[in-house]
Amino acid sequence: MNQPTPALVTQRAAQRLPRVALVLFCAAYLLPGLFGRDPWRNADLTAFATMLGMAEGRTPWISPTLGDLPAETALLPHALGAMFIKLLGSWIDPALAARLPFAALLALTLALVWYATFNLARTDAAQPVPFAFGGEADPVDYARALADGGLLATIATLGLLQLGHETTPELMQLSEVALWLWALSAAPYRSTAVRLAVLLALPALASSGAPSMAMALGATALLIVLRSSYASVRALWPWLLASIAVAAGVATLLGAWQLRMATPSAAGTTRLLLWFAWPVWPLALWTLWRWRQHWMRRHIAVPLATVVVGVLSCIAMGGSDRALMLAMPGMAVLAAFALPTLKRSAGSAIDWFSVFFFSLAALAVWVIYLSMQTGIPPKPMANIQRLAPGFVPRFSVIELVAAAAGTFAWLWLVRWRTSRHRHPLWKSLVLPASGVALAWLLTMTLLLPPLDFGRSPRPLMELVNQQVPLGACVRAPGMSRANVAALEVFGRHKVLTTVSPQTEVAHCDHLLLSWRGNAVAPEAPAGWRLAMKLRRPGERSEQMGIYLPQRGPLTSAEPTSTPAAEPASPAAPR
Repeated sequence: MNQPTPALVTQRAAQRLPRVALVLFCAAYLLPGLFGRDPWRNADLTAFATMLGMAEGRTPWISPTLGDLPAETALLPHALGAMFIKLLGSWIDPALAARLPFAALLALTLALVWYATFNLARTDAAQPVPFAFGGEADPVDYARALADGGLLATIATLGLLQLGHETTPELMQLSEVALWLWALSAAPYRSTAVRLAVLLALPALASSGAPSMAMALGATALLIVLRSSYASVRALWPWLLASIAVAAGVATLLGAWQLRMATPSAAGTTRLLLWFAWPVWPLALWTLWRWRQHWMRRHIAVPLATVVVGVLSCIAMGGSDRALMLAMPGMAVLAAFALPTLKRSAGSAIDWFSVFFFSLAALAVWVIYLSMQTGIPPKPMANIQRLAPGFVPRFSVIELVAAAAGTFAWLWLVRWRTSRHRHPLWKSLVLPASGVALAWLLTMTLLLPPLDFGRSPRPLMELVNQQVPLGACVRAPGMSRANVAALEVFGRHKVLTTVSPQTEVAHCDHLLLSWRGNAVAPEAPAGWRLAMKLRRPGERSEQMGIYLPQRGPLTSAEPTSTPAAEPASPAAPR
């Protein structure tokens, strides 16, 4: 027997968000951070270094390496980035070329979440209660309004801000989870496209570095489709089995079966869940409570399956934010179904928190920017110089205009939302989504120069390159993957991490060693002498030493410690 739904929605409340506004929301979220910056440490840089090596032919495509270390097993995303570098790298910056397909994947994720919410909201079990005298929302209008809410919920999620704008395998995994979500939601309506999507989603997820999650999603999908009341959905089970089998075969062929289990920290994982999924997790919990008699219906069961798999993966991997990111499409869909049942007081609380938090954040960014450009007030610029010694501010008219336009749009939205516009279902997510988009826009325009200086390895590599010729062979035993990637990207060095200092290697006359904090530099290996110590500007946790072959006794030129913010000079004749 069908249970009555808790949704009471009038036709007036089922207004859709104007398409121009929706496109502007997405553009303000997708475009900032795409241009004008280096790859940032750590995952973003290592992924780009692997793609660049593949595109330039320095490492094979099937089994790529980083330096002389095997790269991550996520073959598909690395191959995608390498292909775009190969196609566009001679026309534009290779980092931008690699970033373009991943920006498209984020846009695809937003679109798939919209259509998944739309399809699930059209099902009979998700429809609002009909009124005795009419006036309830039209089914299609209701589904569109909820879909707009699902997209806004995705944009509003704090955890997707940085991770969603990187060139890492997890972003491709996110789009594949969204594709799986769409396939199960659209199964009653588009059989051919859904079958193709099912056959593609799980094998692609397995070849993107998440085979275990592909198996888990496949198993939950089988349970959902086998008990569906739609014959077209039940008929999907052979395609799901085929997809699971292909995904397992692909993962085995690529050697992608790697258990990355870690002991979870209850406090750390809880904190991660609280901030990473804000503000969608309270809305998702409200949906589970208000729709508690409909958990086995597809509009709840399908997104809930992705949330459960993502959250359990996060816990099993010791509180991994990149695993939790894959739960966000399902959580955004669940959050959308909270909107028809949300109390006005709860919506007002979300609005006022958003106005207060994001307005203060925007004000802080503008104050820091004014300090960088004019020196007034002096404290913010002094803090930047302390954290990133050597940073020199720059001015860009384009960045200033974009930031000003975003700020005025935010003020207009705040005025619109606090006026009498109280009817659309998606109204409670407009300010959280636009606030996140504003914060990202201001950060990636006004604060991009100091952020790029602080998070890019370029300043450190410029110091290294003053001692080590570009393209030279470098021995770097025990060097981290991020530093190996930086040496390959910014110095074009051939990095050998598995070669000891005593091993005979022709034309490999530079040795790099790193150590933590303010510890004493490692003793020079036999046959080598410490030429220079240096550290990244503002870095306190790691130092690096450049060692050269010992040719006769050292004279008065002792190893020197070079401040990271000053030009490096040779400590001894080369």
